[in-house]
Amino acid sequence: MHYNAVIQQGYDMSGSVSYQAGLSAEDTVSQRYERSGFRPKARRWRGSGGEIDLIFEKFGALVFVEVKKSRDFASAAARLSERQKRRIYAAASTFLASMPEGQDTETRFDAALVDGTGAVKIVENAFGH
Repeated sequence: MHYNAVIQQGYDMSGSVSYQAGLSAEDTVSQRYERSGFRPKARRWRGSGGEIDLIFEKFGALVFVEVKKSRDFASAAARLSERQKRRIYAAASTFLASMPEGQDTETRFDAALVDGTGAVKIVENAFGH
């Protein structure tokens, strides 16, 4: 479809670009965790409470990762709201229900910040519980 046709039909090109940028940021973050020995468990996992971008396991512990991309790290961090944290906790609780140790599974909640250059900053236990 030609770009002008897309505009005329009312498609939101910026949404598609943002979606693709988000996927790219998640890919970059996932590779970084995997290089550090974490095993991927799920990506864009959706539970009753909401969505979790990435879930990893290492030594029996789970790490729930929220990926935030913006022009700089501070702006990316500012995009993680209290409401969103509550949704992530609720989704994580649903995910943990499927684990052998359930809610007693060792967990950590990280924020992975990605700036406009693609650099990544991992904030471990960013909103620990």
